[in-house]
Amino acid sequence: QVQLVESGGGLVQPGGSLRLSCAASVSIFSINAMGWYRQAPGQQRELVASITHGPATNYADSVKGRFTISRDNAKNTVYLQMNSLKPEDTAVYYCYADRSRRTWGQGTQVTVSS
Repeated sequence: QVQLVESGGGLVQPGGSLRLSCAASVSIFSINAMGWYRQAPGQQRELVASITHGPATNYADSVKGRFTISRDNAKNTVYLQMNSLKPEDTAVYYCYADRSRRTWGQGTQVTVSS
């Protein structure tokens, strides 16, 4: 079973940047896809970005051009670089990994506020 450990959330001012990390307990070569969802209070969880072998990437329209997902195979880690952050990016961000089934990380809070 894959275990995921997230880090990198926090409080940042509008226009600032954060980088989230998601470290997997297994080789990410064995994982079909990884990515990030987010959930704001009172809202449904939404896909932010995903990455597969290739690597092929996919982004929500709301973050295209501002967020970049990448992977470091040697560290079994996926990153989400978030630039030009907006207050509407405030949410709990969850990493996921799809292998035999989907596994979720514990979530990390991102707050964008002045």
